[in-house]
Amino acid sequence: MSFQVFGLPVSRGVAIGRAVLVASSRVDVAHYFITADRIEPEIHRLRDARDAVANELTTLQRDLPAEAPAELSALLDVHLMLLHDDSLTGATKHWIEDRHYNAEWALSAQLEVLARQFDDMEDEYLRERKADLEQVVERLLRAMARGAASAFAPAPGVRPRDFAGEDPLVMVANDIAPADMLQFKRSVFTGFITDVGGKTSHTAIVARSMDIPAVVGAREASRIIRQDDWVVIDGDAGIVIIDPSPIVLEEYRFRQRQSDLSRERLSRLRHTPAMTLDGKRVELLANIEMPADAAAALEAGAVGVGLFRSEFLFMNRGGDLPGEDEQFDAYRAAVEAMNGLPVTIRTVDIGADKPLDRMSANELRHEHALNPALGLRAIRWSLSEPGMFRQQLRAILRASAFGKVKILIPMVAHMSEVRLIFEALARAQQQLTDAGKAFTKVEVGAMIEVPAAALALSSFLRHFDFVSVGTNDLIQYTLAIDRADESVAHLYDPWHPAVLKLLAQTIEQSVAAGKGVSVCGEMAGDPGFTELLLAMGLRSFSMHPSQVAAIKQRVLRTDAGKWAAHLGAILSSDDPERQCAATALQVST
Repeated sequence: MSFQVFGLPVSRGVAIGRAVLVASSRVDVAHYFITADRIEPEIHRLRDARDAVANELTTLQRDLPAEAPAELSALLDVHLMLLHDDSLTGATKHWIEDRHYNAEWALSAQLEVLARQFDDMEDEYLRERKADLEQVVERLLRAMARGAASAFAPAPGVRPRDFAGEDPLVMVANDIAPADMLQFKRSVFTGFITDVGGKTSHTAIVARSMDIPAVVGAREASRIIRQDDWVVIDGDAGIVIIDPSPIVLEEYRFRQRQSDLSRERLSRLRHTPAMTLDGKRVELLANIEMPADAAAALEAGAVGVGLFRSEFLFMNRGGDLPGEDEQFDAYRAAVEAMNGLPVTIRTVDIGADKPLDRMSANELRHEHALNPALGLRAIRWSLSEPGMFRQQLRAILRASAFGKVKILIPMVAHMSEVRLIFEALARAQQQLTDAGKAFTKVEVGAMIEVPAAALALSSFLRHFDFVSVGTNDLIQYTLAIDRADESVAHLYDPWHPAVLKLLAQTIEQSVAAGKGVSVCGEMAGDPGFTELLLAMGLRSFSMHPSQVAAIKQRVLRTDAGKWAAHLGAILSSDDPERQCAATALQVST
């Protein structure tokens, strides 16, 4: 019998496939697919961990003091029994051999299977043994983390063995870490479902960037859906259908075919210049995360990269930070791939929902902060690590010798930060000059993500060459809404009058000062905001390559001048979204 789960629609379209569960754990677990030649080494890692934990437990039991309660020794016996039970470590081999999961993921997946069996037991004593099982698994995971470092170094581009035949796959999880999303981005999933998250949580953003359907904030989805269940993801309505009937399946497959035809029609606009009906030329740029994404940017018809999120070079590395030469190679690869088109590289935006594996003393304090979104992140973190910051600046500057490069600084809020940024840049330039390494003059821009920066924009414009509005964080900080928290997701409102006024003010002041201004947040890639942004005077949009065609179509159909005449009414309205809809009717008649 089919049933439904409701969540937040964050990436449009329909996905149909078999469920692949990523089980949650109190221990951080790497999730990636392995190649066939890694199967035996992963099984050996699992066995080594089992033997190491067995030795730990045996030693603990042997060294128990004479006065220790008998129950404690009995508990260790239970843990040893669970450890050697074939339904745990033995069955975990299935996930490695058949699904090509890495050992940690395989163990977590088997824990999920066994935990549900314990939950279904009628005997209360047996149900309570689930906690013992979880403790044993956590010991195994920690033992593996202490072992081979290769566990955190998946081969790039690895795809899962097609265990489901021709069946597509959808990912189901309580939440998906940014590092895992980066890995899954190179994989074969046709949709995502998570229990938690909001419309601009990292999972939602990456799903949209991959142009695949996703539903987040679906509460108990990962507990209700089982491995290999057939699942339909309705990314338009925020509905997940488990074990759909044949009639429902056929309806959603028809919708998939319609969506594919629509994408094909949009793709024909690839080489059409983006120009409004009244002759205003518009720059459509791409957001990318890795150098390889540059190809998709060109294929989509983007005229440059408006945002290269450099932090993804720093993540999923088991604690290692990329050196200057490694960063330089990555930046140069992206610049060269864009064939002379501009590339804007944002300095590392670590923190909040994108923590590093490696943690310094400062980062340890940040990890336990009550609100990491307000803590040590983005430029604050970079300025707290001046050696790392200058290293990144040198790498970006060196890449400028191979094409047009701009530097973008995230989360600037204080003039004291501006002074430190340009001092670091000057020192990096001097270091390169002293070393005889080539670089060219680059434009430096600030991201406007904090209301303080929008309100003090005139001061920033005296120092920066351009600004780029990060609407995701601007909305979050203006409305005091944690954008990754589904419990307040209904309050995250890009149509809020305060947000729109800050945005319009930023665009107007930048244009008046003769400085470039773009929007690189989610609003740039949302067709529902295209006319309004054009009315505000925005002429530079940066979005994921998959969104370029839809925004171009909207630009080509818009008379920016007519919309600008209605801007005051929209911004002064208590309900700008409704006023915008009314304006669309007026302008079209």
